[in-house]
Amino acid sequence: QVQLVESGGGLVQAGGSLRLSCAASGRTFETYAMGWFRQAPGKEREFVATVRWSGSTYYGEAVKGRFTISRDNARNTVYLQMNSLKPEDTAVYYCAASRGGPYSLARSVAYWGQGTQVTVSS
Repeated sequence: QVQLVESGGGLVQAGGSLRLSCAASGRTFETYAMGWFRQAPGKEREFVATVRWSGSTYYGEAVKGRFTISRDNARNTVYLQMNSLKPEDTAVYYCAASRGGPYSLARSVAYWGQGTQVTVSS
């Protein structure tokens, strides 16, 4: 069992930055690829980024070049640094733990966090 707790969401102006954190409990953190999805009102849940234990990263097309995902295995924590934020980045961001791929698919996720709201004003 893995429990995920996100933090760091909030309101920011377009062009600004935010950093999300996700703290994971459980002794098997290293066996999971950790990632982020987001969901805006009326839209499907969208893949944002994933980082494997090895450090390999994968990004959704909408955030490439602006967001950076990283993980601190000693702290059981994954981060999402979001730069050059746009109003279309407004969504609830969910931390996700996956045992296998494809990592971009929500059906690959074994555990979800409760979500944190990110709002980008124009």
